[in-house]
Amino acid sequence: MDWNFRAGAHTWKSRYNVGLSRSQKISVKSDEKTTGEQDSQWRGCVAHSQGPSSNPESGGAASQLDCQAGRARDPDCGGRCQGDSAGRTRKSGAAAGRRCQEAGAGHTGKSRRRPLRGSFKRKCAQTQDDDYLNIKVCRSSAILQMIMGIRGLMSFVEDHSNEFFTDVKLRDTKIIIDGYALFHRLYFSSNLELRYGGDYDSFTDVVQKFFESLFACKICPYVVLDGGCDISDKKLNTLKDRAREKIQMAHSLSVGGGGYVCPLLIREVFIQVLTKLQVCFVQCFSEADRDIMTLANHWNCPVLSSDSDFCIFDLKSGFCPLNGFQWRNVNTIKGTRDRYIPAKCFFLDALCCHFGIMNKTLLPLFAVLCGNDHVNLPVMETFLSKVRLPLGAANSKGRRHHRVLGLLNWLSRFADPTEALDSVLNHLPKKRRGTVKELLCRSMEEYVQAQGRLQDFFQHGAYTCPDTWNPGLPPWVLAALARGQLSPFISDALVLRRTILHTQVENMHRPNAHRISLPIRQVIYGLLVNAPPHVRNVAWDALPPQPPTFSEVERINKNIKTSIVNAVELPKDHSDLSKLTELSLASRQMLLLETLKVKQSLLDPVPAALKLPVAVSCYWVQHAEATLKLHHLQALLLGMLLGPLRAMASSPEEKAVRGGGAETLYAELQRVKAPPGTRLDLDTAHVFCQWQCCLQMGLYLNQLLSTPLPEPDLTRLYSGSLVHGLCRQLLTSASVESLLRLCPEAQQLYEHLFSATRSCAPAELFLPKGKLNSKRRKQKKSGISWSENRVGTTLNARSWHEGSNPFELLMVETLENEEAPELK
Repeated sequence: MDWNFRAGAHTWKSRYNVGLSRSQKISVKSDEKTTGEQDSQWRGCVAHSQGPSSNPESGGAASQLDCQAGRARDPDCGGRCQGDSAGRTRKSGAAAGRRCQEAGAGHTGKSRRRPLRGSFKRKCAQTQDDDYLNIKVCRSSAILQMIMGIRGLMSFVEDHSNEFFTDVKLRDTKIIIDGYALFHRLYFSSNLELRYGGDYDSFTDVVQKFFESLFACKICPYVVLDGGCDISDKKLNTLKDRAREKIQMAHSLSVGGGGYVCPLLIREVFIQVLTKLQVCFVQCFSEADRDIMTLANHWNCPVLSSDSDFCIFDLKSGFCPLNGFQWRNVNTIKGTRDRYIPAKCFFLDALCCHFGIMNKTLLPLFAVLCGNDHVNLPVMETFLSKVRLPLGAANSKGRRHHRVLGLLNWLSRFADPTEALDSVLNHLPKKRRGTVKELLCRSMEEYVQAQGRLQDFFQHGAYTCPDTWNPGLPPWVLAALARGQLSPFISDALVLRRTILHTQVENMHRPNAHRISLPIRQVIYGLLVNAPPHVRNVAWDALPPQPPTFSEVERINKNIKTSIVNAVELPKDHSDLSKLTELSLASRQMLLLETLKVKQSLLDPVPAALKLPVAVSCYWVQHAEATLKLHHLQALLLGMLLGPLRAMASSPEEKAVRGGGAETLYAELQRVKAPPGTRLDLDTAHVFCQWQCCLQMGLYLNQLLSTPLPEPDLTRLYSGSLVHGLCRQLLTSASVESLLRLCPEAQQLYEHLFSATRSCAPAELFLPKGKLNSKRRKQKKSGISWSENRVGTTLNARSWHEGSNPFELLMVETLENEEAPELK
């Protein structure tokens, strides 16, 4: 299937008089007027193609739309999109590589010395581009910070949109979507609540509408998600910076200010929506950018993202930024039933032509010099302070982006990267040149074609792990990672023995909310410790037997620190990660329930889809701080009814059998949601953040054990606005009984959920307020703290499941007693 989109009247080709790609012909033909405008139709295809049937990459036919099923069918999907791959011919990997290499060769002629239109002395210490490390009010800028990429490049090309972008009308095509960029964009640009821990139901509706727009235009999406960090850990400094920024934004939100922090479980919710809609997706083993570029060039289709790195990749069919992708504005071509999405498309040739037909292969060096996610060398500031960078036209846009504009003008004078790199090194001290050259060359390789072949995954359900990443993990682990059935948290723990605990909008004066789920993480680490010998650290193997440790990057007040955590020592039958899936269901379920401190009998009355959330809630009430109150538990359990109520309300027998009670109660719960701008109760927010941390790690442990309990539907499980609104209602006039009287079925379900959690909760949770305060005063006089009197609150060496402890818990030294080193 070749991809088909429509361009504005002033086409890129007519503007620059060059083709889209050296290996690709673009045919431009006139088209009928659409919505009063004359457009031209672009049809991108391989040079030898005479139409869809002759293109071996096209499969002979366009994607078929199945609107009722909510999915796009595609022949390349090999069954994963319900497509048919029979009869398709594949070009060899070598041929595909040659084609991409030819496309990316770019200008290799003699260097062109352009006249300097202005110069300036670099004062890098005083300079930061507008969209780098800067908390902004503008939503699009906030998203750019999350995605990062090359400092200042995205805002530069957007400020010059007339030169670098083409208006297109996207339809009848494959499209490769950067999943990380998409779910950030959809959440932050949809006016969803940011302070209450996530309105996952509303986010689910937005994601569904997005893909429905694509399906309506016969656009077949392939979503590619980032995995964990690779073995080089080259982005660690960038991740640290982002963690610090997130803490500052979370604090700002918690006190009524602005900021953008994604809810903790947003990735897992997004994956569940993709699965329900049968959208093809893959989770890469590390960062996905190169895999996205390679797949898009293989299929000759555009990329949808917000990452400015895609302005550097030589994409045959262009790069569509998300902020110019008008998916909410689906239009119809006049006189036809064909529908399209207006978008803007960036082509690398346009950028190169703007700078005097600049050699494309110079752009990776530009990205490294300008500063990206991988390189931020202080020695580069030495180079930038010494070289005379030609700024170009002295206008407001030039002054705003002087680093980007100056570097591009300067690099355009060179014939190839070798010549430019030599010039860079000549501005540096001789003793530093060798090291810097090696680092720059290695960083430039981040913009070449990836080793992996994602098309194999979408056709056959598996693809080869790149040699540069593969640490010898068991095949079932690699398969689960690729399918998104294991989180990047797991791969980071396996490969690096380091994890990052993401900050939520919580009380910054309390210990971070992730502390409550530490015992669950220790069990996860205990399972991962028993990986094959070639995965483990050689130096660690040489040490005397001792508890294996993992590093955790976590929030301490308003900064980040690293704490060292001991893994739990598990029974011998759990000692081989490669055989973990061979354990019986009973054994895996027992380990999960032992970790969560809940008995199987308590979960028997609970519906299968809610067993894991209820088990996690049982753990939560045993470990939560003193700020946990009865109305918090009641609000949380009432919120869990949202999904079942929605299912009941949409069933045919709703009005006939239940008299519309479920529909009425569902509408009432929607009305109870806390309105925007309502003051945030920090204690309530912190308690629910703790619950989400427990759910996240309970979910990861359940996945690692091959789901001994059914995976819950996260899309309707928790709505932050709802539970916070319910807390206010329950503290004032409403009661659980008054809310649930509308629907007896919902009342019965609530009673099952409440009964299970109540049996695990401390008795103090149910004491009247007067008696509770009296008991606290007595404890204070006797020197007993509230936390010491609670079940399972403190992390100590005693049994963490009363009466049954099949394995010993090796405890971590808490950060109150250990001064952990700060991450620099």
